This record gives sequence, structure tokens and C-alpha cells, in this order.
Amino acid sequence: MQIDDLRLAAALLRERSLSAAARSLGVTPPALSMRLRKLEGTLGLVLANRTARKLQLTSEGERFGREAYELLQRLDGLKESLQRDDQRLTGTLKVAAPFGYGRTHVAPLLSRFSRLHPGLQLQLDLRETPWPDRYDSDVVIHVGSVRDSSWVAHPLAANERWMCASPAYLHAHGRPRSPADLARHACICIRENDEDVTLWHMRPAEGGRKGETLRITPAFVSNDGSVARQWAEDGMGLVLRSEWDAAAAVAAGRLERVMPDWSFGAAHVVALVPTRKGRSPRTQAFVTFLKAAALENAGDGDGRGGAPRHNGVHENHDPCPSPQKAGGRHPGPGPG
Repeated sequence: MQIDDLRLAAALLRERSLSAAARSLGVTPPALSMRLRKLEGTLGLVLANRTARKLQLTSEGERFGREAYELLQRLDGLKESLQRDDQRLTGTLKVAAPFGYGRTHVAPLLSRFSRLHPGLQLQLDLRETPWPDRYDSDVVIHVGSVRDSSWVAHPLAANERWMCASPAYLHAHGRPRSPADLARHACICIRENDEDVTLWHMRPAEGGRKGETLRITPAFVSNDGSVARQWAEDGMGLVLRSEWDAAAAVAAGRLERVMPDWSFGAAHVVALVPTRKGRSPRTQAFVTFLKAAALENAGDGDGRGGAPRHNGVHENHDPCPSPQKAGGRHPGPGPG
């Protein structure tokens, strides 16, 4: 078995079609199909069922793909583990993040990180839901909870969901004070992650009363959170939006928090990385950088620093050991 066979298996795991896997490997689909048949013949196993439009791995194919990915990660980090501490980080760091948070927070941080480590090639893959396709990433920036014992979660930022509206909308339509009042208001919904976007869950922030679940009839729906926030700023209605996206508009007076004595849930921001045996020095360096940026942000007193503990994946609140000599804490526009 050759290392190219491992790369093929890892590509099949992360891509959804044979043509996409071929593109990622820089070969033609017929050439990849031939290589796959040869590999299956060598192993005596069927690794994938494929059609012109879809690629479906068998259970053996999924297992082989996962183990191939882990082996490639270890091989990729072997060169760096043998380098002296004073040498630069090299290779490729692949980061995945959600579209909105990735554009506003992760991309600027990667820009700063690249100036610290010019020998690295950086790839940022923005996706609607980056976590399910994690096997193609060294670090996954995730908003929300995840259950997977093979990855470690490093909390970066607390992130509550806020209900907001523009001052003009509240002046024209009044300010809701309780869940029952929401039925009389125009509500803006964000359609994402196959969630039931018209079912809003809320509970008193201070406790003492039972939570409530309300089925709302949306006046406007979008699959883009930034669009929904902009609609709210334009006075079109109430929106439930993540704190990281709404905080700047609230601070600038374009939006106001509504029903702040009610909690609408939280989706904290974490950096997810493989367990230590599958983690390269460049991955450790980037996580250390992210956590330093989060601490800098928390030190600014804006209330959007390190997040509390989550259920599901392992959590790590200690800094990752740096693969090279300490260069001080690196400032950055920490997640909001």
C-alpha cells in the first residue's frame, strides 16, 4: 500500500462525489476511479458505492478513510517534530469555520497568525456547517455544542442568543415584555442547520419561572444571518441573533436588546482539534494563538471572552504547549 492510497481514502471520506475527490487530489475522475478499483482489489474490500452524482462509502470505506486521515496527520507532523525548536513552522494548516463568524473573526486572526509564521501555508474553508466535514481540517471553529470524544474543545468566546430590534421598529410597534407579546410582532427567522426556525425556546434569565416554547409565524426568512441582522437594523422586525454578530450593532445603537431578562439559549464558540496523538505542532501553535487572542479580548472588558464549559467533546482550558520558543502573547480581534 502506498501513501497515495491513504490520500485517496482520506479524500473519499471528506468529499461527497468522486469528481470532488478527484479535484482535491489533482487528478481526473476516470484516473481516480481506476485507482479506487485497484485499491479495492488489493484490499479485497468494497470501499465505496458510486454513481455519477454521489459517492457513498461502505462501513469498511469509512473506517479506512478515518484511519488513513489520522495516519496522514501523524506523518505530516513527523517532519516538524524532528525540527529544532528555533526553526519555523512549515506545511499547511487547514482551518474550517462557519461563514459569518469565519469572515468577521477567523479570517483576521489567520492574517495575523500568518505574519508570525510566514513559512506556513494557510487554508480557510468557510462552510455553513463545518463540523460534519471535520476530517479535512486541522482546526474547526464551531459555534454550539458537539459530542465527539475523539476531538478536544478549546473554549474561545461566550455567545448568548439575543433578541434585537431597531429603535425605529420599537418606537413604531412597541417593545415586547413577555413571550406572549411576540405574537403581535414581525419576526425574522434564520434558516440554517436543518433546525426548526419557527420554534423559539426561552426561559427567565434569573430562573424561578418555567421556560416557554413559542411557535412563531415569521414575517421574513433568510438562510444568511447577516442578512437577517441587517433586516432588523432596517426596522423590519425582531430577530434572534448570536451575541458575536449583534453586539457591535447594539453598541452602535443600530439595534437594541429586547426582553433582556429572558434567555434564548447559548451557542458558545470553541476551537475543535483532534486528540493529542493526531495534533501537529502547527495546530498546537494556532490553538495557543487563538486562546491568547480570546484572553486579550476578555481583558478588554467587553464581556465576550472565554466561554464556559460545554458538554460533549473533551474540553481543555490549559494552553497547548508551543512547538517553538515563546514569542509572547499575540493580540488579535478575539471572537465577539
